[in-house]
Amino acid sequence: MLLTIDVGNTHTVLGLFDGEEIVEHWRISTDARRTADELAVLLQGLMGMHPLLGMELGEGIEGIAICSTVPSVLHELREVTRRYYGDIPAVLVEPGIKTGVPVLTDHPKEVGADRIINSVAAVELYGGPCVVVDFGTATTFDAVSARGEYVGGVIAPGIEISVEALGVRGAQLRKIELARPRAVIGKNTVEAMQSGILYGFAGQVDAVAERMARELCGPGGDPDDVTVIATGGLAPMVLGESSVIDEHEPWLTLIGLRLVYERNVTRG
Repeated sequence: MLLTIDVGNTHTVLGLFDGEEIVEHWRISTDARRTADELAVLLQGLMGMHPLLGMELGEGIEGIAICSTVPSVLHELREVTRRYYGDIPAVLVEPGIKTGVPVLTDHPKEVGADRIINSVAAVELYGGPCVVVDFGTATTFDAVSARGEYVGGVIAPGIEISVEALGVRGAQLRKIELARPRAVIGKNTVEAMQSGILYGFAGQVDAVAERMARELCGPGGDPDDVTVIATGGLAPMVLGESSVIDEHEPWLTLIGLRLVYERNVTRG
């Protein structure tokens, strides 16, 4: 089995693959203070509950693939793979790793590893051109050309960041539950805030993705040929209100990690 780990700024998502099928997944909070030893205990606690894995550390795991937007956590996970899974092939996504997706930006090393991995999976599953919208701590939009090249993207404040900012900076506002309001026109403060978040972000996604699609196609191209793919923990909240999202793949990053692992590890 292949263990995939996607470390985001707020949450870390883990997936267990049996071949091409994801058979188990977990979501935990990202804590930059956790040491390698603490992470190893946490991993073993989660995986020890799965019936297809043994109780011994690493039993049943044949490979590990990791990407992280938090450098300190990547450092500790590198130590985890060395100390606790030393005999298991591990791929940590960083410069030098083969992804199969050329990065055509001014500073390729500045592009988050998760964004490249999402592009890898998007090209494999849907082909190009496409736009990947990832609803995480930030809402990111990534553009992939018809030739499967990463050509750039857009970064906007995420949904949870916006909710927290309203609660902190608004004198008469507070943090609210992310839920669908009864109507667009709110009858109370909570519903008004929920409406602003839900429909505001749906409108943002539509406007940004449409503009990106037009640029990807170029003069004379058809923006409808661009596939818009949604992923990330908060994607389901916006799906029903966006008019441009064509596909929803909640495990896009984990699938990309599996693909990158396969491209970098020679199977015996």
